[in-house]
Amino acid sequence: MQFLKNLFGKSGEPPRVDLNRRFELLSRVGQGTMSRFFKARDTRTGRVVGLKILDPEKLQKYEARFPPQLKKPTEGEIACSLQHPQVIRTFEWGYSTAGEQFLVMEFLDAVGLTFLIDVQNDFFQQHRLALIIQLGEGLAYLHSQKFIYRDLCPSNVLVTQPGGELKLIDFGLAVPNTPPFQAPGNRTGKANYMAPELARRQKTDQRIDLFSYAVTCFEMFTRRHPWPEAKSLESVVQHMNSPPASLTDLCPTIDPRVAAIIMRGLAREPHERWPSADAMVAEFRATLPNQV
Repeated sequence: MQFLKNLFGKSGEPPRVDLNRRFELLSRVGQGTMSRFFKARDTRTGRVVGLKILDPEKLQKYEARFPPQLKKPTEGEIACSLQHPQVIRTFEWGYSTAGEQFLVMEFLDAVGLTFLIDVQNDFFQQHRLALIIQLGEGLAYLHSQKFIYRDLCPSNVLVTQPGGELKLIDFGLAVPNTPPFQAPGNRTGKANYMAPELARRQKTDQRIDLFSYAVTCFEMFTRRHPWPEAKSLESVVQHMNSPPASLTDLCPTIDPRVAAIIMRGLAREPHERWPSADAMVAEFRATLPNQV
């Protein structure tokens, strides 16, 4: 931890950065619930990067859900600590002179998984299972670092073009996988991917991510969710009381072994799902052709 103290100084925060002087904004390429995202040139290094700028008011409102004594790590702290082929690389985080938290990350020539699900092009259909495995590997790594993602869905996944390398992005809702952060009550994430125990304000752990992973896999094959569209948390609770749609009925050509793996991940009770992302990925791998 000493290197963090040396970097941040006595205040415990990185030095403030004038973003207008440090970065040349090339184009605005996206906007999230709590952030703006730019393609930018870092004038200090000359490198083209992704620059994410968080909205201070929205961020403060979200972080107010956590008691100060929990010392929840910032998105920047979490993102910079992660190094894995299936996780977008974040080089730096800090605060601007205007008080905005920002992150500097690799800029990728990529498309969103949401787009690939919608178009179902030849590339996607040929590489779908490989992408599912990559997604599971990224999730397993995040869990190995003792974090719960809490927002796994296609809109938080990029796929590079033409390489087909999958990258998890956006760790704004991630929390440590420790008892204080597993406590009931904090419902965050997108309704259609939300595990029942989260919607019901029960204790949570990494298995909420496995549920979201299974919903995403289901959508990758069918272009729909396992349950009718949820517009609110109340509708999530209601539709979780009914079984999910049959994946094999909606996609008759799917390998029944793959369908069974995904359907187990959709189990209402956490103990009925796969115990870990590693276990789920191992089962997906076993269905690949030419396995020894």
